[in-house]
Amino acid sequence: MTSIVLDRVTVDFPIYNARGRSLKTELLRRTVGGYIDSQEDSHVSIMALRDISLTLNKGDRLGLVGRNGAGKSTLLRVLSGVYEPSIGSVTVEGAVSALTDMMMGMDPEATGFENIILRSVFLGISVDQAKRSVPEIEEFSELGNFMHLPMRTYSSGMKLRLAFAVTTAVTPEILIMDEIIGAGDSAFLAKAEARLNRIIGDSHILVIASHDEFMMRRFCNKAALMQEGRLIKLGTVDEVLAAYHGG
Repeated sequence: MTSIVLDRVTVDFPIYNARGRSLKTELLRRTVGGYIDSQEDSHVSIMALRDISLTLNKGDRLGLVGRNGAGKSTLLRVLSGVYEPSIGSVTVEGAVSALTDMMMGMDPEATGFENIILRSVFLGISVDQAKRSVPEIEEFSELGNFMHLPMRTYSSGMKLRLAFAVTTAVTPEILIMDEIIGAGDSAFLAKAEARLNRIIGDSHILVIASHDEFMMRRFCNKAALMQEGRLIKLGTVDEVLAAYHGG
């Protein structure tokens, strides 16, 4: 059974030799959403997530709500396995695909074809399966002869299109997203949106962070409000959005 269980998850990032720099510490205190805890004279610690417990099961579509710096992206990276919790545990049952750090696992010196294999293997896809998906990914990304060139020669939009095509080539059981992807002209965006709609519909669990309330209501059946690294409310999308706006 596909599921995600977070038990009292805390993530902190120590910044060494920062306490003695009063200006730097004060700037961090004012600009970072997470709680800043002075551990000792040599460093301060930014608590990006604090004591988060959450259970998601098949059929759950969770929208994360909160201001910039509230911890939404950090939570997505924990769910996708990029960050390990400092305290607590994360148990994930099911194949995960993350549309958050889509360039991770790709090499700017490798060609488009080579990066299809690299990114696919990074996502846990076998080499044989990755090779079989090459023609479809090549067609979808619309990169033509650039597929034979190193990725460093691509524009930022071309890189994103290739990464998107690879990441969405296989429908995952658990889909992690940070906003909707913008990756090209209107024709490509329409194609990308159609693929996203299909993947979202076919995935067992969806977790998405977004400021787009229309999209939240369209795709999600529950929501969570985050503030300073804490999950402070879990409920229906309308309930959580009302709390977010102070209703």
